[in-house]
Amino acid sequence: MNEFNKIFLGWRKGQGARRHIVGVLEKTSSNKYGFTYDRGGVEKAKTDGFTPYTEFPDTSVTYNGNVLDIFGQRLIKQERPDIQRFYDFWEIEPQFKDDKFYLLGHTQGLLPTDNFEFLADYNIVDGLHFLTELASLSIQNLSPSMLSENDTLRFEIEKDNAHDPEAVKIYKDNYFIGYIKRIHCRVFHKLGAENLKLSVKAVDKNGSIKRVFVKVFL
Repeated sequence: MNEFNKIFLGWRKGQGARRHIVGVLEKTSSNKYGFTYDRGGVEKAKTDGFTPYTEFPDTSVTYNGNVLDIFGQRLIKQERPDIQRFYDFWEIEPQFKDDKFYLLGHTQGLLPTDNFEFLADYNIVDGLHFLTELASLSIQNLSPSMLSENDTLRFEIEKDNAHDPEAVKIYKDNYFIGYIKRIHCRVFHKLGAENLKLSVKAVDKNGSIKRVFVKVFL
């Protein structure tokens, strides 16, 4: 079993806004990929001002062909002098440095110029490890002293969440700090999830904690 075979396209109006799942990039066969919009997700996202991905303007069709190459344009260029630092942060395995699908899933294809992100639907497999950014930090207003790199965290399934039946809460000791973001939370519901471990990869602090990247691993 692969780490993932689907990467969902997420979008939100801005930092702190609700996250919408608007499409899915899927491996259909060896070296072939397709992209399809989620019509329900698109309609909900439109209430926040969503417009389709520029290269894929029609939300009613399935795109094939060079979809991975188009989305792959979001990836950092290998010629950059800081490329190894980028790989080290996202913990990219050397054998996958040329695998655009793997890189999109693991680095989330984040750009400062738009509000799209790529969220892999991970499976429980030997050696699984990935980074995710905690959600709902804007309403927690955590003290900068609350978290540090390499802190051990724990998770709990929030079964009674009326807005998201897949919600996963993250704690440091007994203090609630945030949620695993959508799609990434699914791995915590799969067989063997009780063996998953979590630690703090990086913390962005400025008066309060602004962003937290968490490493999930077996």
